[in-house]
Amino acid sequence: MEHKLDMNKVNQLPTVNEELDSKYGKEGTRSRDEFNAKTRAWYYAECLKEARKKAGLTQQDVAKRIGKKREYVALIERGETDMQLSTFIMMSEAVGLHFVLTY
Repeated sequence: MEHKLDMNKVNQLPTVNEELDSKYGKEGTRSRDEFNAKTRAWYYAECLKEARKKAGLTQQDVAKRIGKKREYVALIERGETDMQLSTFIMMSEAVGLHFVLTY
């Protein structure tokens, strides 16, 4: 059975930016900035988690390497707490990620 796509309905769908504007406010507003910051924190936490898994490490392994508790690593990986830049760098190095700062 062939399905036809109704382009009129598709064209009426809101864009991602329209949805974000509606739910979190326009770009540059405090609520949108907070949402964007949380989104970036979640993304970086996911990167750390995936690198940890790829390296075959447990949360406990990473915690031991950085001198923190496993529960703290779990909170970071779930995006439930902010981390300092120094913690991010230590966790990154613990899972085998290295950064080069260029400008």
